[in-house]
Amino acid sequence: MAISTDTLADIEEKVYRGERLTYEDGLRLMRSNDLLALGRMADFVRRKKNGDHVYFIVNAHLNYTNICYLDCKLCAFGVKPDSPRAYALSLDEIEKKLLQLKGKGVTELHIVGGVNPRLPFSYYEDMLRLAKTHLPEVHVQAFTAVELDYLARVFKMDIPTVLARLRDAGLGSILGGGAEIFHPEVRSIIAGHKTDADRWLQIHREAHRLGLRSNASILYGTVERPEHVVDHLLRIRALQDETGGFDAFFGFAFHPENTALAREYRLEGETTGLTDLKMLAVARLLLDNVPHIRAFWMMIGLKLAQVSLYFGVDDLDGTVMEEQIVHDAGAKTPEMTPKESFIRMIREAGRIPAERDTLYRILRTY
Repeated sequence: MAISTDTLADIEEKVYRGERLTYEDGLRLMRSNDLLALGRMADFVRRKKNGDHVYFIVNAHLNYTNICYLDCKLCAFGVKPDSPRAYALSLDEIEKKLLQLKGKGVTELHIVGGVNPRLPFSYYEDMLRLAKTHLPEVHVQAFTAVELDYLARVFKMDIPTVLARLRDAGLGSILGGGAEIFHPEVRSIIAGHKTDADRWLQIHREAHRLGLRSNASILYGTVERPEHVVDHLLRIRALQDETGGFDAFFGFAFHPENTALAREYRLEGETTGLTDLKMLAVARLLLDNVPHIRAFWMMIGLKLAQVSLYFGVDDLDGTVMEEQIVHDAGAKTPEMTPKESFIRMIREAGRIPAERDTLYRILRTY
């Protein structure tokens, strides 16, 4: 195995020996522009963990409401109740959408929405029950820690009770969104008024204790610096050491269009390919205990997602029928990608396409 001749050589040796990287190692990786060395190291770890399988899933999204009292500067999806764009799907409307998914091969339903104070707790339970009634074989992965935090606070329940009631109604696992950046210096700017880092981590800890799996994420491309990213990744790694409940990690590349954050801080343009690939590679290297690194193709595009398979990524996410949140922020990617496209992309990269379920059980290889 070739070793870099630059300042990353000692880190590369640690990677090949299987040693855990430190905070200082992570900073050096984030500050390096030796993209080929980062890719080589991350690809080594990816291959050791997952061989040549690259995963994808046939899934559908359900964005049940865009009404949100949080008014996050980084979001172009959420609106106030009096906005002409505001909506909250009725249970009858949700039922119609669920019926439209029958017979389409969907194995995962991804449910996420705004923090809407007008919806009773029974709405969430009934939505899950409808999903399991009409799509009994489909795994329901729903709600970010931010949504769950809101439900607990508004309805005066503790998190274990909220999770248990939703699980009993049909919840299979929880989403990894809402993490943004944990470090308070950045979080106070981009998400300071909502669920804080400790609360986000505690909600996932409680979910794992109840046997619910989850994922973890980061939002990058705003005002963060390398030290904020490394701090974020190591907090996820620490919780994974404790619970082992995270299946995958993925990054949300910030899309500035239509967001107050971009206007206030003059954030122009989307993240570059170098930034996207570096983020995924460093995540693969630091998150040594998280099984899978996922490229969120809606954020970075299908072509770069394919390239990311050489930078530590082993999962291309899913077909994603009818997504609104990312596209409201200006994403130009398609709202749905057929599984045949994933199979072709993965084969072109010299890997084995593996259709999976939510819990990473392989349903079929191609």
